[in-house]
Amino acid sequence: MVAMPDSDPQLLELETGPNPLFTVIWLHGLGADHRDFEQLPDLLRLPADVPVRFLLPDAPLRPITINGGMVMRGWYDVTGLDINREARPEGLDESADIVRTLLSRELERGTPAERILLGGFSQGGAVALYLGLRYSQALAGVIGLSTYLPVAGLLATEAHQANRDTPIFLAHGLHDPVLALHLAERSRELLTELGFDVTWRTYPMPHSLSEAELVDLSDWLDVLIKAKGPG
Repeated sequence: MVAMPDSDPQLLELETGPNPLFTVIWLHGLGADHRDFEQLPDLLRLPADVPVRFLLPDAPLRPITINGGMVMRGWYDVTGLDINREARPEGLDESADIVRTLLSRELERGTPAERILLGGFSQGGAVALYLGLRYSQALAGVIGLSTYLPVAGLLATEAHQANRDTPIFLAHGLHDPVLALHLAERSRELLTELGFDVTWRTYPMPHSLSEAELVDLSDWLDVLIKAKGPG
């Protein structure tokens, strides 16, 4: 694994080999930073012959209402967990723009959208779902771990046709005390009802990752990368 120099101290860039053919933009959870997932490329079993670039940005610092206004890294403010709300949380569109800028940079580098994945854990996964399904170019895939679909009531009218067939991987812990399982289950149901291609997995774990989850995600990525890769 090679850490690439970057002028932005709030972005970690890792490459599994020279001249990456795919890019994964990965968003951390509320109150964390990119360091939570800097080992992710090593934890996944990716095809050895297909180099992948990982971009791990940090969320902005902001007060979080549900945590008593404490200032921490967060992709958007959280006042509650009603996925059907139609009022966008403060900061959600701002964070989507941060990720959209990273997408544009990868396109300029020569990585086509069909070889770029958006993913994240918890709040980061929510942003990945929010932007990925509204993005104007077809992406390789969207990954949401221990997360939910934000402003779900708006997706039917705001989803972009370009990503109607984009594969989605959703996984959740059966014993998650932070984001209850029913939030993820309802998110999966809504996505399925709208015709999205969702792979759904659950694991006997809290609000975290598990080895079995990483194996399943690796298998999903392996199929996707081989289908969309060269040759």
